[in-house]
Amino acid sequence: MKRSSFIQSTMLAGISLAAAPMSFATNLPQQPGKFRMNYAPHEGQFSNHAGKSFLDQIRYMHDQGFRAIEDNGMLQRPVAEQEQIGKLLEKLQMQMGVFVVDAGDNWKTSLTTGKKEFKDRFADACRRSIDTAKRCQATWVTVVPGFFERPLPMDIQTGHVIDALRIGAEILEPHGLIMVLEPLSDTPELFLRHSDQTSMICKAVNSPSCKLLYDIYHMQRNEGNLIKNIDLCWDEIAYIQIGDNPGRNEPGTGEINYGNIFKHLHNKGYKGVMGMEHGKSGEGKAGELQLIKSYQEADKFLI
Repeated sequence: MKRSSFIQSTMLAGISLAAAPMSFATNLPQQPGKFRMNYAPHEGQFSNHAGKSFLDQIRYMHDQGFRAIEDNGMLQRPVAEQEQIGKLLEKLQMQMGVFVVDAGDNWKTSLTTGKKEFKDRFADACRRSIDTAKRCQATWVTVVPGFFERPLPMDIQTGHVIDALRIGAEILEPHGLIMVLEPLSDTPELFLRHSDQTSMICKAVNSPSCKLLYDIYHMQRNEGNLIKNIDLCWDEIAYIQIGDNPGRNEPGTGEINYGNIFKHLHNKGYKGVMGMEHGKSGEGKAGELQLIKSYQEADKFLI
């Protein structure tokens, strides 16, 4: 498949915005179903209103106007649960965002080493992700190459990562799946930390199945200058995640001007998922309502 048509058919695919049923909550500041961008909550963000069941939480998310979800741990869920989630998303006309290609060891399994055992483990996780993606109707899977291999020169490590990712792309591309590489700020031991570094690796892999996940929270911490760097890497960005800094909570709780960033993405024509990978600044039901309100407030800039 041609690179341009592949990206157009996935990253820019629209979501049906059918009218949502009546909300569980009656004191929201605006009616549900009015979001202009495709924000995707996580499990647990609305458990005080919807209960412990992830399926009930998804129904509640839909009632509040959200049309996508994220679930980093989807690959580890039982097959029956993956199928239930996929069927519910299809019924509600909601979209599945990313889940993590989990090769174990909490990111320590490092593709930077060039070792066959790590490449094999990564390839196996990619293969397992194919069936999971089919069950829950996913398009994007998150990949983190792992930790630095300090004894090796940086360019050698980069070459090892590119080689491994080409293996992953070869596995995923026939199934229309996109691995999105995520530069992170959690620890300085992580190899992938900057958007320009990630964009370069994506270009070297040279596959429509290898793109960039731009997590605004992590990139504010690692490099700042968010809008300019988004523009510089735009051709490789296939997915966006959200979290304010400091605190990694909802928009409006930190220093990031999310109204301007959302407006910039909207004006550039971004129609992909916006993953809500963050916590809540408030407690209980009030904190959940504040979370919804924060997105409604930032979304107002998209006129």
